[in-house]
Amino acid sequence: MNDDGLIGEEDWTDDEFDAGLLEEELRQAAAVLDPVPAQLQQIAVDAYALHDLDARVAELTFDSLVDALPVRGDTDAPRMLTFRAGEVTVDVEVTPQGLMGQVLPPQPARIEVLGGPRPGSPLTADDLGRFTGDAPLSGPFALRLRTGGEVVVTEWLRA
Repeated sequence: MNDDGLIGEEDWTDDEFDAGLLEEELRQAAAVLDPVPAQLQQIAVDAYALHDLDARVAELTFDSLVDALPVRGDTDAPRMLTFRAGEVTVDVEVTPQGLMGQVLPPQPARIEVLGGPRPGSPLTADDLGRFTGDAPLSGPFALRLRTGGEVVVTEWLRA
């Protein structure tokens, strides 16, 4: 303590100061005292989606909801999607349990499922390009693939 009875910087040690705890307490106080308007938060989420401006956009070339003939009696068929960006093709099957897919030509890749304000857990494609995700999709979603030095982002679709 200094002569004024206040704690000075020299009184704190690194072991006593937890920057993560302080940051969390400041976030909680800001959320209560000055919350972010929902519209501004959506604008921020949309802007973040554009942070890969150098990414190639994969075009949707097949959607089973639009392009496939319905099978009589099959009411719970998975949704099949195909995206293409240059030489890279991504086949995806969307079910109520999650998704599975394959990157072609077969290659390892890191896939992020985009949707909502929080990023989903990244998926990893194996050497054959196969990947699975067990989190059900809801609302708009897109995929961001990182294959080597290339980034490919799919169109946004509604689950």
